[in-house]
Amino acid sequence: MSVPEPPPPDGVPAGPPDRLVAREPTPGLSDTSPDEGLIEDLTVEDKAVEQLAEGLLSHYLPDLQRSKQALQELTQNQVVLLDTLEQEISKFKECHSMLDINALFTEAKHYHAKLVNIRKDMLMLHEKTSKLKKRALKLQQKRQKEELEREQQREKEFEREKQLTAKPAKRT
Repeated sequence: MSVPEPPPPDGVPAGPPDRLVAREPTPGLSDTSPDEGLIEDLTVEDKAVEQLAEGLLSHYLPDLQRSKQALQELTQNQVVLLDTLEQEISKFKECHSMLDINALFTEAKHYHAKLVNIRKDMLMLHEKTSKLKKRALKLQQKRQKEELEREQQREKEFEREKQLTAKPAKRT
């Protein structure tokens, strides 16, 4: 992004010149300038400009190429680092998910132990209820037997009393 430059003052060229050319003095500038005659007297040949440009390029171009190569290497290293960083982030996510899975397995073990205890309790309660049912059945059978015996005893006593009671004799 470039910032626009303010307009140049009057008489000053805007931007780099392609060639140094003698110019007319700008009206409005002081006529008493010590460099006044230099620009007019200076003539530059194309060959000299070319040689100067080549000299400038030969002086700065190797450094610029080395800088460009260094920047490319840095960019490649940065890409490698970003890839490595993404891999590490994915490893951390996997570790985090592994921790979640481990927590789920721990919770599953806990609930499995609870289920085993509940099953034991239910088996124990089943055994107790079975024993209680057997005992209740035995008690019921015993009561029925006792009642049957009492009933039989009453019948026997009733028969005995019946036999003991005096019977009027039959008149014949």
